[in-house]
Amino acid sequence: MSKEWIPRSEDPVPQGLSEWATQLEISETIASILWHRGLRTREDMQFYLSPFLKQLAPLCQWPGLDESADVLARGLAEGRPLAVWGDYDVDGVTSTAVVKSFLRGHGVDTMHHLPNRMKEGYGMNVAGVEALYEQGARMLLSVDCGISDHAPVARARELGMLVVVSDHHLPGETLPDAHAICNPRLRECPCPALAGVGVAFFLMCALNQRLAERTGTRLDVRSLLDLVALGTIADVVELAGQNRILVKNGLLVMAEGRRTGMAALKEVSGYAPGAAVGAGQVAFGLAPRINAAGRMGRADLALDLLLSDDPEQARRLAATLDGMNEERKNEEERIQEAAMQQASSQLSRNALVLYGEDWHSGVIGIVASRVVERYYRPTVILCREGEVIKGSARSVSEFHLHEGLTRCADLFIGFGGHKLAAGMSLPPENLDSFRSRFTQVVEQCIGSTPLTAHLRVDGDMGFELASDFTLLKELELMQPFGMGNSEPVFASPPLLVKSRRVFARKHLKLELQDQASGVTLHAKAWRMAEEMPPHIEGRKIRLAYSPRIDRYNGGAEVDLRIKDWKLL
Repeated sequence: MSKEWIPRSEDPVPQGLSEWATQLEISETIASILWHRGLRTREDMQFYLSPFLKQLAPLCQWPGLDESADVLARGLAEGRPLAVWGDYDVDGVTSTAVVKSFLRGHGVDTMHHLPNRMKEGYGMNVAGVEALYEQGARMLLSVDCGISDHAPVARARELGMLVVVSDHHLPGETLPDAHAICNPRLRECPCPALAGVGVAFFLMCALNQRLAERTGTRLDVRSLLDLVALGTIADVVELAGQNRILVKNGLLVMAEGRRTGMAALKEVSGYAPGAAVGAGQVAFGLAPRINAAGRMGRADLALDLLLSDDPEQARRLAATLDGMNEERKNEEERIQEAAMQQASSQLSRNALVLYGEDWHSGVIGIVASRVVERYYRPTVILCREGEVIKGSARSVSEFHLHEGLTRCADLFIGFGGHKLAAGMSLPPENLDSFRSRFTQVVEQCIGSTPLTAHLRVDGDMGFELASDFTLLKELELMQPFGMGNSEPVFASPPLLVKSRRVFARKHLKLELQDQASGVTLHAKAWRMAEEMPPHIEGRKIRLAYSPRIDRYNGGAEVDLRIKDWKLL
């Protein structure tokens, strides 16, 4: 659906902006973009453009970090075998890999458990805790989970285990009875939006100090930052402040290709082991292959890959994950087609609750995002899993999903999430009641008239400037792009569509001529083959687009990514 294009900011830039640009060695165009994005001092711009590791906050400022590191250090000194309980998504897998890699560097072997998505679901469970105890674990560290797992934590303590919870999800009214808890949501801190892998990384940094005091060995933890970048990008947290520093530097480590498993993952994703990759390439290339293992109930394979030191083993594992990802994409396409058909029959409502008996719970979240992208309505997609119905929901900026689902809580077996994404489970007999209640809650909040999606643009830009490699290289200074730091989008002048070509069935490549400057460039439109029909050829349009340099196959050419379009 066509979006409303809104200027990012209409505040006039200050008179001294050109002087700031000179001091920062950037163009006034880039300085203006940064100004309109809320960076209102030269110092803020400098920090943004040069996010060095030395700008990371002191470890003592993170809630519960010192106490958690103290407990872990004490347990290791007592010789207690440690088990790490992670999650099956990319954030959980990379969090587990960070801890195991770090402790392996200190000569400490650890057990781990990544739950099977289909059999165990998210978070810790009592049976799993008891199994780890039987295997010899006497200390338990949760990563990217645990803040709501009261019963499993209590059982671990009953068994005499030391328990540390490392998580980033919102805590409930009461906390689990762990020996220590570190979570940026517990109180004010430098970055409440830290990913689970970021929390695990800082915890290992604090533990590094304590182990160095005892062993005299301090590891260089910078080598872990590629894992931190992968997990942070995949978890779609805000890439600002502390997260921006971690990801920017983590992508530099990733480009070195030193981690055997990461190099194999890059290769199978179509990149050279030593190639530089951006946040978008990680999000849409590397991360889905790690996620595919968890979605198919085999998260251990992804962890094995990231921990592998054997190139041949890493290639085999990467190929297996690639095959799983292809299977995931095929399943996603099947479900998406059916979900879109259902959605099209419910457009009289301002909320969509879609159900498929045989849809795969591992991919319904992705499909929910696609439905929201097309119809701009809060969307819940549900499927049958055993004796219960499981669901994944995505929302629009105008509707707080978690608050809305709270008003349906009596219908659920369990639910959780945040403003824009959530999950739930419910008895089959409650499906119709939930559909009715959720629609009612949404329309009480945002009304029954369909909303119009909006797209923030950073200004107007013709093709003469969009093809300027100096400016495009400056735009790269703003990477990594993601939530909280979106890629700059510009509105074009009138363009003539000289040609239109479909590739990979659903994507488009257009040849476009700027009528004012006469410059002709090529642009790609992902998943827009149906939206931009053949009759636009020879017509004039305007684009909302992002210009970038495409360095694929060693070359360098201008690449435009279409975000939206309007027929003139």
